[in-house]
Amino acid sequence: MRLARKIYQRYLVRETLAAVGLVLLAFIALFAFFDFIEELRGVGRDRYGAGVAVLAVLLSMPGLIYELLPVACLIGTLYALATLARHSEITVLRASGLSTRSLLLTLYRVAGLLALATFLLGEVVVPWTDRLEQRLKSGALDKPFAQQGFMSGIWIKDGNQFINVRNPLDPAYLEDIRIYRFAEDKALQSVLEAKAASYSEAASGWRMQQVVRTVLEGESARVERQEEELWPSSITPDLLSVLMVAPERMSLYDLFGYTRHLSNNKQNTGRYEIAIWKKLFYPLAALVMVTLALPFGYTHDRVGGVSLKIFGGVMLGIAFYALNGLFSNLGIINSWPPFASALAPSALFLLAAGTLIWWVERR
Repeated sequence: MRLARKIYQRYLVRETLAAVGLVLLAFIALFAFFDFIEELRGVGRDRYGAGVAVLAVLLSMPGLIYELLPVACLIGTLYALATLARHSEITVLRASGLSTRSLLLTLYRVAGLLALATFLLGEVVVPWTDRLEQRLKSGALDKPFAQQGFMSGIWIKDGNQFINVRNPLDPAYLEDIRIYRFAEDKALQSVLEAKAASYSEAASGWRMQQVVRTVLEGESARVERQEEELWPSSITPDLLSVLMVAPERMSLYDLFGYTRHLSNNKQNTGRYEIAIWKKLFYPLAALVMVTLALPFGYTHDRVGGVSLKIFGGVMLGIAFYALNGLFSNLGIINSWPPFASALAPSALFLLAAGTLIWWVERR
């Protein structure tokens, strides 16, 4: 009996992983093709050629895999179970004494592997490849490296200073910098303008060139000029490089560091706190997806063919993806607890999965 259980577990794990891999491969091919079509719009501008477009799409693939793994897990598991049900294999296993709990624990082995892969992708691979992609595009199109900014450049708060970088070419090299320094009573003290600034590890600060400082003293002002000046600051290239990646694509280490910087400067950290919780919960979505797919494997073919079940899985995957983004945005707008905003989609789908399993078991 124990040997038979191991055989069916290996068979189920193999079939499910193969189905998830096939679905994921199809999704990657489809979305990569659309991304390539989008990248072709930039071909011919500056140094942006077809080779750069292909490389940019390749670098975006780990991010695609990270986002699509839970959905592929749902559809792949659903397809594997529906196929087994169509061949009456699920019926035979249940007649042999296979419990729902045992089947679910077997599927959780697959989900655990996929959850681990999702976590490692999100922590190690995706932040690195996204930064490479942004550097590649920035260099080819002569555009600022930062994703998060305004028409006037990027803005960063550092204590009582507001820094505006109009042309952030590289995290360690900036051009057209303005630093607005305020007094404790919120009065503007000075405005510093620099042509360029490069970070010096030895000096733990930025060496600025062609510096012009306007100092406000009551109703008068004086102008000071220097060819070079050291600007000590807690802002480092590592901190600036965070701006190359959207919060959802950052690693937990970068998210914690940037959230701490925002908190120290009394800025809103809601978006980044939600991103931290999403990074923690998102890999666990694979467990929710296999739980949701299980009831479909128990339904007989007369309830709906494999194609109908796959269509239902696609719709559920789209719903999960949409709710994941919706609750994040609603959490930011309404100042909901970050924990709740990140957990809500998975919790809702887990509740739906539990209800469906209960309904199928009762039949």
